[in-house]
Formats: sequence, structure tokens, C-alpha cells
Amino acid sequence: MDNCGLLQTTPGSPMPPRRLLANAVRALSMDAVQLAASGHPGAPMGMADIAEVLWREVMDYNPANPRWVDRDRFVLSNGHASMLLYAVLHLTGHPLGIDDIKDFRQLGSRTAGHPEHDPSVGIETTTGPLGQGFATAVGMALAERLLAAEFNRPGHEIVDHHTWVFLGDGCIMEGISHEAASLAGTLGLGKLICVYDDNGISIDGEVRNWMGDDTAKRFAAYGWQVIRGVDGHDGEAVAKALKRARANRRQPTLICARTVIGWGAPNKQGSKSTHGEPLGAAEVAATRAALDWTHEPFVIPDDVRAAWDQRARGARAEKAWRRRYARYRREFPALAAEFERRTQGELPTQWPQLRDAALAAAAAVEAAQATRASSQVVLNALGPGMGELLGGSADLTGSVNTLRKDSKPVLPADVSGNYVYYGVREFAMTAMLNGLALHGGFIPYAGTFLVFSDYARNAVRLAALMHQRVLLVYTHDSIGLGEDGPTHQPIEHLASLRAMPNLGLWRPCDAVETAVAWLVAIERRDGPSCLVLTRQALPQQPRDAAQRASIARGGYILIEADGGGLPEAIVIATGSEVGPAAEAVRAANAAGRRVRLVSMPSTDAFDAQDPAWREQVLPAAVGRRLAVEAAATQSWWKYVGSGGQVLGIDRFGASGKAAALFEHYGITAGHIGRALERLLGS
Repeated sequence: MDNCGLLQTTPGSPMPPRRLLANAVRALSMDAVQLAASGHPGAPMGMADIAEVLWREVMDYNPANPRWVDRDRFVLSNGHASMLLYAVLHLTGHPLGIDDIKDFRQLGSRTAGHPEHDPSVGIETTTGPLGQGFATAVGMALAERLLAAEFNRPGHEIVDHHTWVFLGDGCIMEGISHEAASLAGTLGLGKLICVYDDNGISIDGEVRNWMGDDTAKRFAAYGWQVIRGVDGHDGEAVAKALKRARANRRQPTLICARTVIGWGAPNKQGSKSTHGEPLGAAEVAATRAALDWTHEPFVIPDDVRAAWDQRARGARAEKAWRRRYARYRREFPALAAEFERRTQGELPTQWPQLRDAALAAAAAVEAAQATRASSQVVLNALGPGMGELLGGSADLTGSVNTLRKDSKPVLPADVSGNYVYYGVREFAMTAMLNGLALHGGFIPYAGTFLVFSDYARNAVRLAALMHQRVLLVYTHDSIGLGEDGPTHQPIEHLASLRAMPNLGLWRPCDAVETAVAWLVAIERRDGPSCLVLTRQALPQQPRDAAQRASIARGGYILIEADGGGLPEAIVIATGSEVGPAAEAVRAANAAGRRVRLVSMPSTDAFDAQDPAWREQVLPAAVGRRLAVEAAATQSWWKYVGSGGQVLGIDRFGASGKAAALFEHYGITAGHIGRALERLLGS
């Protein structure tokens, strides 16, 4: 370890050496973790030298405008090293003050234990679960390449930036890294550059005891450029590796940087004890002495702060881009207007017409139709007028009906398409959708079977946490998929997804409800939406204009009891169960009973309505209630109350014909009618 003394802050004094600048990151990191009595100082101290080169000399960004559209993106996939990012953002001049650093890991702080999405200070994405930051970055890099293919013109490269990732052993071990790296290599995302913090330590100790694979060979096999054996504590070696990575536009790059975790802590560096706990007061003092860092906690000397400040460099970079963009706008005004609309996340000016066309296309469906097919009808109406609507599926295109009539595949030889074949990679696909949404310019959607949402669940959760407009098409939503059997038949999935905060979920009963679900999901800007669709054909339900307008409220009266006043009982149904419930309710009403049918395609949308609407649909005075859904009953008891009943499935499915299965599990018009009789007779 070399020690660097402080330099005088006199005019014309030389630039502080790299190691001194990197030590500012180390000091802030260990001080913040120590003050919080919680955190991970090891990785920030180990990667400080790499961060100094990248953020001071290589990356293009403007701290004064962290939302500059053509900035480089940075993702800290080993998110436990959050103090590295917070320290660098603070030092480079982003609006993250020293009080924010001192407030590390405290309630309400902008400096959380793991970075969350906060573009106003330069935090691109949350990266708590290991590996997901890496996969999300692949989505960001794909977004850059797709936008460049669509909007750049010869001599006018208005989209030209890199996506940078720091990742560690934990990210490499997580299976999602394989999924995402494989697709990134296949698509040749050459502006994706990842620095692997190869320090050989995880929480349990030396990873060689449980990770014996050759990471470099693995990524080379994916088609990546791999730069091996870089000394992560040699700034010049790091700079050379980063330059080489930028020069390769054909392949994504993995830089394997050997570092020492907790570098600078004389008694603890290189050990697992620096990974996830404060160094301790004695070791912090020893580290200060070893680094010749004589300043009080959270104090950065003026010359070091001045050398880190990137506001002037960032302003020049953005100004140069804006000059280029002004020329582009003069030459291609229509393209420029579309680019600005897309990157600002605004819907097309013709959105009202597209909306009407989608509703009209759905209303024109008369025969029974699977809602997955109805979904394709809606997409065909919307897609040609929405360049931002980027589709895809996890190797189930023909089954989930996500391919539109205007779809063009994104291929390694031609990335000018609007449909991504993600392969059998549900988890990485969903994380990449997050990256596409975070980057801007796209409203991404992709499909798989509902039962496989389990594979992708953690990325769905991050989409909800980050409030991203991601559209998740989940088909084959019940035992109705038939012969594939219980491994493919979702039971608990609807209740599980409904339990996730900020996740919209729609399970429509026919084409018109499907269209409304799509429109609401697209218009929503503050979170992801699931569209849960059937394999089997469903009948189209008759509605008047008022009922059609009420669908967006999530729950509405589809069939009203005759005679006015309160009904005797209320049946609540969703998705494929609305059809048999309607049969049962009509039969009961024809027999002289007074029963209301409520279609509730979205419980979360219904719950968000004002109390007056909820009371109008589900009046408290009517205690006889029956909810029907071919899935776990858990999420329905709140609507039926202690005096109601739920007709559902609280066991796994079976292999057989759909009709036989619905009969076997008691989800038919006859079973609903008998349950209603019991309810009315009580």
C-alpha cells in the first residue's frame, strides 16, 4: 500500500494523485457506515480506485442535470456497496449533500442501505437483490441500441452513450447473470461495459470454496470481450482497460478486476469482516493512519473536492450534445419531436384515437374468444401508432399472443425491430423490461405463462418498488389450460401478486375488459401492471355505455337484480369465472331471486375508488356475498366478509380437459348456482 500526503490548495497546484482521490471515497464510506453502525464498507473501499477513474475521466454525465437524456448510465449491481455510489455522487457534484451522506441508512434518507431509483441525484436503479442490477443494465443497453437504430441518422448520432456496471461475486453466482449475459452477448450490446469486482470474498468467506468456475471463460463463451487480470488498485491499468472496452462496439465487455476487499484497513482488509459490518472505531483510526488521511470524519479537503467536481466537464459534454441535437432538430424536425415525446414518456398526440380504435376492435369481437387472443386484437389496434410499445416473450410468442401485425424482431444482425425474443429467461426478461423502462423511450411489454411469474417475481417486485411502467402479459391463467397439468396451472399466483404493493393486476372476462385493461396499464405512469389472460375461449358479455365506462374502476355491476332496491345477494367474479357466474345469476333472477353480479377485473383498481363507488357496487347492507375465482381463495375474503362464501381452488390442479377440470373443481354455472342457493337459504 502506498501513502499519499495532502497537497496545498494554492492556485496552479498540481492535481492530487489518483490514490488520494480514491481515498476520499474510502473515508466517506467507512465514516458513513461507522456512524450508521450498519453497512458494507469492504466493497466501496476495494473499488474506490476503479470508481475514481470511471467517474472522473471516462463516463459522460452532467451532475447539474442528472436526467440528461444522452448521459451514460451507471448501475451498481453489487448494491450493498451503496456508499461507493453515494460518495461518488456527492464528490462529483450531484445534488447529494454531506448531510445526506451522514444520514446513511436512516429512515427517510436519500441514502438508503441499497440504492433506490432516484434520477434527481443520479441513482438510475435500485440494486438490492444481487444480479438484478446487471440484468437491468442489459435492458438499458438494449434501449440505447434500439433508440440509436430508430433515431440516429448519418452524421447525427443523438443517441450515443454507454451503460456501465459494477458487479461482484454475488451477482456472478446468481442465475439471472447467466440469463442476461447470454442474451447480451447474442445481441452484441457493445456499449455495455461491466467491471467485475473479483475480490474473492462474500458474506460466508472465501468464495473459492463454493464458486470454482472460470468466470472469464464463461463470459467469453457468451460472446463477450473479456479483459482479464486487471489490477483494480492500479488506476492506469484500470484506465487502459476501460479505454479498450469502449473501443469494442461489437461485443459487451467484462473487465475482471482483482481487488482487495476493505483495501486500506490494515487489520481487516481482504477478510469477510469488512463485507457487511462497520470497521469499528479502532480500525477506522488505523485506516486513517495507513492512508495518511488526517481529516475529521466527513471532511474532504478543498483540493480533493475540486479535483472530483465534474460539473464543469459535465456541462461541456451536455452543451456539445445539445449543439448536435439542435442541428438534428433543424434537419429532422418530425423525428426530433417524436424522440422528445418518447424520452419524456408522453403518450402520442393521437392517443385518444388509438384508444377508441382499441375499444372498437374489442367491441367488434362477437364470438367466444380467449382473452389472450383478445389481447392481440388490442395490440394490433395500438401497435402501429405507438413506436414506444416494445414487445416480446420468453419463448412463448405463439402461446401468449404478444406478436402484433406490425412486429419486427430484434435480431443480432438487425436491431431496428420492436419485438424481442427473450428466450427461456423469464427472470432476466422482466429485469430487462425494468431497464428498458428506466432508460426511457419505451413502454415495454412481454409475456409468459402466469405460473412462470414465480421465476420472475423478484424483478416484478422491483418494478413495483421503482414505480416503472412495465406491462407483464401472463396467460394460461388457471386450470383452464388443461392437459399440461398442475405444474403449469397457477393456483396461488393471483393472490400472491395481488399482495404486492403498487402492482396493478387485471384479469378481464372478455375482449372489452381486456381492451380496458391494456389502456389503463399503458396510461398508468407510476407502476407496473399484470394482464392475466386465458387460454380457453370466453363469451362476450353484454354491457351498456355506462357499464363500459365503469370497467376502468376495477369492479362494477355487470348484472343487476330486477325491481330496484338492494339485492338479496351479490356474486363477485373475475376473468373466466364471470361467464358461468352470469349464467347462474341469470338463472337465479329468472327464478324470482334478486341477485347482483359484480365483475371485478382489478381488485387494486377497485380498492382505489372513492368510498361512494365501492358502497354503490358492494353495499354494506348486503351481507350475502359469493366470490368466484378458479384460484386460491385468500384474496377474496375481504370482499365477502364473515357471512359470505368463496368458491375457489385451494389445492393444486390436475391434468385433464379444461371442461372436466372445471367440473371436478366445482367452478361451473351449476356449482355456482347451488352455492348461491345455499347462501340465499341461510
